[in-house]
Amino acid sequence: MTTTFSEPFLRLTEAHSAWGAEQLETFNAFLPMGEWSADLGQCLYRQSGRELRISLLGTFDTDERSWLWAWANPGFQGTPVVRAAEEVRQYGEAHGLREFTEELIHLAGHDDPRLAAENLAFTAMGVLGAAGYIGVQANPSARAYLVPDDPQVPRAEPDAITLPRVLLTGAGLIGGSARHVVDGYVAHHALPRREAPGRISAGLPDGGTVDVLFDDLDRIASVRVNTGGPAPA
Repeated sequence: MTTTFSEPFLRLTEAHSAWGAEQLETFNAFLPMGEWSADLGQCLYRQSGRELRISLLGTFDTDERSWLWAWANPGFQGTPVVRAAEEVRQYGEAHGLREFTEELIHLAGHDDPRLAAENLAFTAMGVLGAAGYIGVQANPSARAYLVPDDPQVPRAEPDAITLPRVLLTGAGLIGGSARHVVDGYVAHHALPRREAPGRISAGLPDGGTVDVLFDDLDRIASVRVNTGGPAPA
């Protein structure tokens, strides 16, 4: 795949891919499709009868195939609605990630520029620990991306039934290190863990365990969930 994202950025996306995909399912169930409106001056977003406090991450120009961070947008610089985007910029400065520190990101080099814009929003959601992100068509040539900043949005918790699918989905998003994906998921949920060659095991909130086995190419070979078993020491 043709990409202009740096390796450090892609590894960061990996670390957030499984829990982020899990959280987006929860968020989309909470905020189903419907008519929407936004008052960016008040940091408010309304959809499907719900009102949320939000921050503006950035905008994707579908004609120019470029992403403009909200903190660099002259119309919003210094206003409360760019708080989350400013946090992302600060994270980028601290970790040397140009994707978060350059004002304008050109995405024409990607096979799918819109998917690349979604990746920027998704990874920003990850570093913020946000409960989701929203992409809406702001005008015929621009999509706006926002993150909720509202305690009413539910948080996903590890579920023994869906966990194999969640981990396999996360591992498939970038196609790099599946171990990195699982590590990121376990760390996000603060699960007790132990590691062995070719294996990561973790305790689940219900008292069960999950064992993830990897093959020689660092792909997930199997996910074994044991409900109600003792958590690993």
